[in-house]
Amino acid sequence: GQLGRVEFTRKVTAVYHSREALQHLLDRTMPGRAPRVPPLDFDRNEVVVLSLGPRSSTGYSLRVHRVVERRRGVDVFVREVTPSLGEPVMARVTYPYRAIAISRTGKPVYVKLQGRP
Repeated sequence: GQLGRVEFTRKVTAVYHSREALQHLLDRTMPGRAPRVPPLDFDRNEVVVLSLGPRSSTGYSLRVHRVVERRRGVDVFVREVTPSLGEPVMARVTYPYRAIAISRTGKPVYVKLQGRP
């Protein structure tokens, strides 16, 4: 929520270990109007970013269901929420994404995009 509105026009699935790397992504994504990276201790945290690109209405979103640390890595389970027929949505291009800070473990992070509910 602190990052604000970002328009990821392409799919992004990545983990960022530094403020500079995350700011570089934002600057490439929204040249001249990129938001600043909020205060975060990158010595203790890393940021997982997931975007699936543009969607056709305001009814789409991404939800992080859980984050599980395993012996060989950290799994981030994410689900795309899609609008139902008859749901009041606006027809306009949106760019749903999720960016979450997780504790740095030194293990690889795997984003697991689950099927639609």
